[in-house]
Amino acid sequence: MNARAWGVTLAAAMLMALISGGRSSFGLFVSPLNSATGLGLAALSLSLALGQLAIGFAQPVMGALADRAGAARVIVIGAASLALMTALTAWSQLPIVVFLALIAGAVAGSAVASNGLLIGEIARAVPPARIGFAVGLFGAGASCGQLLLGPATEWVIAQHGWVRALLATAALSALAWPLSMPFRRSVGMPAPRPSKPVRDVLGEWRFWRIALSFGVCGFHVAFLAVHMPGVIERCGLPASLAGAWIGIAGAANVAGSLVVSLATRRHDVGAVLAGVYLLRAAGIAALLLLPTTPPTLIAFAVAMGATHMGTLPPTSQLVARHHGLARLGTLMGVVMLVHQVGSFGGIWFGGWAAQTTGADHLLWRVDIALALCAAALVWPRRVRHPANAAVPAVRSALDSGV
Repeated sequence: MNARAWGVTLAAAMLMALISGGRSSFGLFVSPLNSATGLGLAALSLSLALGQLAIGFAQPVMGALADRAGAARVIVIGAASLALMTALTAWSQLPIVVFLALIAGAVAGSAVASNGLLIGEIARAVPPARIGFAVGLFGAGASCGQLLLGPATEWVIAQHGWVRALLATAALSALAWPLSMPFRRSVGMPAPRPSKPVRDVLGEWRFWRIALSFGVCGFHVAFLAVHMPGVIERCGLPASLAGAWIGIAGAANVAGSLVVSLATRRHDVGAVLAGVYLLRAAGIAALLLLPTTPPTLIAFAVAMGATHMGTLPPTSQLVARHHGLARLGTLMGVVMLVHQVGSFGGIWFGGWAAQTTGADHLLWRVDIALALCAAALVWPRRVRHPANAAVPAVRSALDSGV
């Protein structure tokens, strides 16, 4: 890759680390926010779930803006808005203000870093043969943020309280401004020509199979990000385990993202993606069958982390392969909309199930069933020779697999 390709990829990875790390550690603030505002776990879960849903509806618009004019301006405005909304959540104890600030902050974070916003930029800057690796590196950035910010946030909360920790999180948003620089486009930079209108792509069941599978991913990872500290608490384990869980899952996420991106160069992309969902189902089943001890939860963190962002490289490659690069930002925005609908379901249903039943077994069983459905949706419809799987994902003429 040339210097610009590396610059765009690394900046995107660091932006994703910043936003994903903050989101993955936000579960550490749920309990103190609940105590300070009196909203209740169900209401807080609803607010966070609505935020995920709002992110989804914003994704196609942000992807389209990035496709047309570049992502730099969107990132800068999003960073300023995110800092304001996060600080407002810390300062205000009025339930309605916190409720609305959580929703607005989620949308602002997606303007700074999201799959729909940044993957199209990466695909335009990176040589076609290296797109899979670049997207894997981008996904690993999210994992690094989780690895670093999870334990760091827990430490700041323990030493200085949750309000100062949340204000520190708001201050970190300023780092997005210099990271937006590589996404500035030169005047007159040509844009790729679309192979078909977006509305035609949206009429294809092949596209919606991919999008629906990513919705299952959203259900799963959003529940873990928001409710895993509560799961650990309901298991009767020390609260300090939550920060370690987040960090370990983040470390496993780095390895998983890179391994999956390399696997897509040697094996059928649809089969690799289906395998990731099957591994998730197996990991959750093991959690239900084994005793809930710290070693079990740590092993679960490794299993879930290894598959967390592992869905992103093959999902984006499948969309790019079948529908080209010209509208990749817009199409990934639509895919992210479905992902965020799933995130809404995971956060809201997880909070409702825990409050209603006092446990998480119902959620885990639903999650296993959804993971199996996602694997079925993306499993290749006919076998392709392994050599074809190594062909760059941007060759939309390849009409096999999913």
